[in-house]
Amino acid sequence: MSKSLTPVMEDYLETIAVLDKKKGVVRVKDIGQALEVKNPTVNSALKTLSEKGLVKHQKYGYVNITPAGSKAAQLIQDKHNLIFKFLTRILDINQKKASEDACRIEHAISPETFNRLAQFIRFVETGLNQGNPQWLKSFKHYLKTGKKLNCPAQSLALKRRGKRR
Repeated sequence: MSKSLTPVMEDYLETIAVLDKKKGVVRVKDIGQALEVKNPTVNSALKTLSEKGLVKHQKYGYVNITPAGSKAAQLIQDKHNLIFKFLTRILDINQKKASEDACRIEHAISPETFNRLAQFIRFVETGLNQGNPQWLKSFKHYLKTGKKLNCPAQSLALKRRGKRR
């Protein structure tokens, strides 16, 4: 992220964007309630975000996210959503845990790794349009049982080889 935000500041920015979409108006107390922090803490974070040009805030007034802030918040949300999708659809993590983990990972993932993960998800989703691909079924079976499924093509090849001998 070009504005080099800490994970905490990213959480504030993401929260402001969500509240803005949901309510249309963002107040300090709304941010504080959402993040479970006191208003002075919110005001301190808003000062930092304002200095970086990501929000506009006048004391005792509304908080407005700038276009640069919206863009940064959208990138954070995109990371969260993609990581959440990977954790739930591929790794079969329950939604609550996946959301918590995605929130932590979204702040630490490098742009290169994020882009590669996005490519992997797109690749997998092409197979998901026809149902779960065999390798994903095998992986989910392995998660439940600790045992690999036999690949149908491999089993067929072994049977054919056995008939030739």
